[in-house]
Amino acid sequence: MADKTIRVATDVGGTFTDLVAFETDNRTGEFSIVTAKSDTTPPNFEQGVLNVLEKGGIDPASVDFLAHGTTVVINALTERKGVKVGLITTEGFRDTLEIARGNRPDFFNLHYEKPKPFVPRYLRRELPGRMSYKGEEMRSLDLSGLAAIVDDFKADGVEAVAISFLHSYADPTHEQRTVEAVRKLWPEVSVVASHQITREWREYERTNTAVLSAYVQPTAERYLSRLNDGLGERGFSRSPYIMQSNCGVDTLEAVSRIPITMVESGPASGFWGAAELGKLIGEPNVIALDIGGTTAKCSLIENGQVKIMTDYWIERDRTSAGYPIMVPVVDLVEIGNGGGSIAWVDEFGKLHVGPQSAGAVPGPAAYGRGGKEATTTDANLWLGRINRDYFCGGAIEADMEAAGAAIGAVGGKLGVSPEEAARGIIRIANNNMVNALKLVSLNRGHDPRDFTMIAFGGGGAMHAVALAAELGIGKVVIPAGASVFSAWGMMMSDLRRDYFVTRLADLKRGAAEGIEALFAETEERARRQFAAEGVDPAKVRMLRYGKFRYQNQEHTTEVLLDGGKVTDDRLSSIETAFHETYEREYTYRLDAPVEMVGIHLVASAEVGKLKMAKRDATGTSPAAAVKGRRKVDYALEGVHEATIYDGEKLEPGMAFTGPAIVEDPGTTVVVHPGNSVTVDGYRNIHIMIAP
Repeated sequence: MADKTIRVATDVGGTFTDLVAFETDNRTGEFSIVTAKSDTTPPNFEQGVLNVLEKGGIDPASVDFLAHGTTVVINALTERKGVKVGLITTEGFRDTLEIARGNRPDFFNLHYEKPKPFVPRYLRRELPGRMSYKGEEMRSLDLSGLAAIVDDFKADGVEAVAISFLHSYADPTHEQRTVEAVRKLWPEVSVVASHQITREWREYERTNTAVLSAYVQPTAERYLSRLNDGLGERGFSRSPYIMQSNCGVDTLEAVSRIPITMVESGPASGFWGAAELGKLIGEPNVIALDIGGTTAKCSLIENGQVKIMTDYWIERDRTSAGYPIMVPVVDLVEIGNGGGSIAWVDEFGKLHVGPQSAGAVPGPAAYGRGGKEATTTDANLWLGRINRDYFCGGAIEADMEAAGAAIGAVGGKLGVSPEEAARGIIRIANNNMVNALKLVSLNRGHDPRDFTMIAFGGGGAMHAVALAAELGIGKVVIPAGASVFSAWGMMMSDLRRDYFVTRLADLKRGAAEGIEALFAETEERARRQFAAEGVDPAKVRMLRYGKFRYQNQEHTTEVLLDGGKVTDDRLSSIETAFHETYEREYTYRLDAPVEMVGIHLVASAEVGKLKMAKRDATGTSPAAAVKGRRKVDYALEGVHEATIYDGEKLEPGMAFTGPAIVEDPGTTVVVHPGNSVTVDGYRNIHIMIAP
């Protein structure tokens, strides 16, 4: 066994490419952390990854495990930088993509237009053939017209083909035959069929998912291939793992086939990290909060389990229905409130914060890069919550004159002082984030007081205590290295795949055999895929969920089916669990038959997960970490003289009380008056909220 293990996580963002490396001493369990940041390099994103490895002094040849997250897919979708796609579908259904759904968020807009499909009508073609919802062939597939369709696609410059047939979730045979035929006629084209991504019903969502996956596949595949080649040329002898939207990593080869699965890989890693940290410190019920420069994201974790859903939409807002992507994505709420969110006053004299953001360029006014708008960061700086002499870890000299002018302009419109304007900005930003936190807790039938908040990202620690106090949450945990916590989450992720299969079954005696057979068939498919990639079968774990509803309802509620094999004797307890889950979420239950709509199988295997070593208390006095004292405006609690602590000098066992500020290069922890603080054996900061 080697003396040291080096694990690396890299993350490609829209502006910067980040690196976090953990070098672990295998004898003692102690580890050191290296972080680095370099510019993102579109369109050759892989070059940014290679650059940041070099900047961090990491030799790829010495790396034992590399996890990679990227915004390449979501950026290609939102910036419309994919390829021209042709769609082949069931005869009579070419317009499903355009008909879409009747959901119309801008309800009273008489000029509302549905989002434009990613495939224009002239590139949507049909083939005869029909499956029933039970997977029975009603009409045989006729491929006689396929050659002409392929010729037309070639002439029109199509680079990827999406295939989505009616009811292929029940039996994908027609799609499989069409994929084979297209590849035979046109070997060089990229082909994606809906059954390769999802086996769930909902024709429009499934078709749009296949189209969007085809739209980004050539771009993502080329990127991942160049990344793999670049790492190999520099001595990396293993295959990198790619972060998925379902909180797990997957092999580069698997992701290259279906890259749409990494559409939300960034937020997923942070929330998985929160779940793993919760288990580590004995807090399985967690509300995770990630505040970055542009957005705030939150998710609820119950009993150590992150909730995964497939009802995911991009570009959905109050004026647009957006586009569905039916892949496993962590259940989260995201709002446009972060450190760079701009404060503005409307024509009625009302203060708002976000969703517009100053971004990285020009950034907050205090960056001194020409920004004129006041942001949340400027307000935190003006109130002394952020140290003007240690701005961005000392990397930037705070332009207090520009920050004051920007905040003063807001105050002028409101008729208040700059200090009052700054307090208002913080309070409005906090209120926006409280509403988001309620959406993942109270609105889902959960009492926030039963949970611990884990806050991370560059801005999480500044706002967490105020948010927790508003919701009645008793404890806030700020992870060690909170600003790079998402990368830590990648290190804690398993190789994971989620299988969703639609199959209707009434939940009554005699149904168990069919349900168990479906689980067994899906588990065998998962094991075959893992085995083909050399994964030890003994490491593969299965977790079963059922998707249930009251008979003839439209949507489902997911229930964990622990306890092994599904038998007729277990059906009543499964039904009871559904009633309880449904009532908690919707506040009532019905005296009506229950039916299963499908299954959700989670198959996972551990691949190089980081092992954390807990350190004993050193007995060092917290006074050793004190940097000084300064006046801090806490917005609601007034101005207090706070003790300032150096976060890098905090050690296990240290304890102190607020008012206090903890500063490290990546983030600032705001501890309010009356809060008590302890540092655990992993150097996480625990803040107990004063009642």
